[in-house]
Amino acid sequence: MKQACVYIMASSRHGTLYVGVTSDLIARVWQHKNGSLGGFTSRYRVHQLVWFEMHGDMVSAIGREKQLKAGSRLKKIELIEAKNPQWLDLYEGIF
Repeated sequence: MKQACVYIMASSRHGTLYVGVTSDLIARVWQHKNGSLGGFTSRYRVHQLVWFEMHGDMVSAIGREKQLKAGSRLKKIELIEAKNPQWLDLYEGIF
């Protein structure tokens, strides 16, 4: 899945959230799940892909990432629940 993408990872339903951007969603989520990136997602066990949005280019994706990071936690939760009300891990479905 080599395409610009903004994504949200969670530790659990309504748990710790992480917003990121990548050009390879499958590889990046695998890295988060396996702790190979270290840092925030490893420390807080943020391993579930709960939301993502594809973009035509990285400039657009980075702009959206900044918008989401600047927004409130409530807005992120609303975004997740609009498309994934059960907070399922979407990783298996992106192959």
